[in-house]
Amino acid sequence: MIQLLIGNKNYSSWSMRPWVLLKQAQIPFEEVMVRFDSFEPGSRFKQRLEAISPTGKVPALVDGDITVWDTLAIAEYLAEKFPEKNLWPRDTKARANARSICAEMHSGFTALRSHCGMNIEASLPDVGALVWRDRPGVRADVQRLIDMWGGLLGTYKGPMLFGEFSIADAYYAPVCSRIATYALPVPEHIRAYVDRVLALPGVAAWVRDALAEQDFVPFDEPYRVRR
Repeated sequence: MIQLLIGNKNYSSWSMRPWVLLKQAQIPFEEVMVRFDSFEPGSRFKQRLEAISPTGKVPALVDGDITVWDTLAIAEYLAEKFPEKNLWPRDTKARANARSICAEMHSGFTALRSHCGMNIEASLPDVGALVWRDRPGVRADVQRLIDMWGGLLGTYKGPMLFGEFSIADAYYAPVCSRIATYALPVPEHIRAYVDRVLALPGVAAWVRDALAEQDFVPFDEPYRVRR
């Protein structure tokens, strides 16, 4: 059976993407949690991951003697292994667009990711308001999301970005979580998409597990000294 190594569900946005994809597509897998303790060399986290992945990071997928250690590569591997699941859109143009926006998430939105770290358990509208006021890069990233999601929802008529659930929705699920955590201002039609993503069974299952962790990791919460 496929194994997926992940970090803390409350914080690990990159782990969330393939986990939600597997869960939502109903692909059987074994979850292996590797708790965040430190990312320093010699930490338990690093020792565990470096025995499997050359990057020493989560997520990592193990399928027999095959190891895949990049989130987008994991998505591509699963799409190839399970073609009947149609994890990418069927239409060639839609599929190209979906790959493009996943690659954009993979390499972009750095301001949003830097200043609004994923924290499912928290409600941080006050932090979000300060970030929105002081960080033009975050405002630019959110505007790009509004333009991207709005255009795709209009073209493919929802409820997901390309009509049916795809890798693209799994890829942007942690962004939906960030919008909710920090109460970032988005138009009603974008908020409705965020709500639909958070209601997906695979996403809701991740959120339930994240809320149950009760594991405060200080270096992932620079804006709080305790819960």
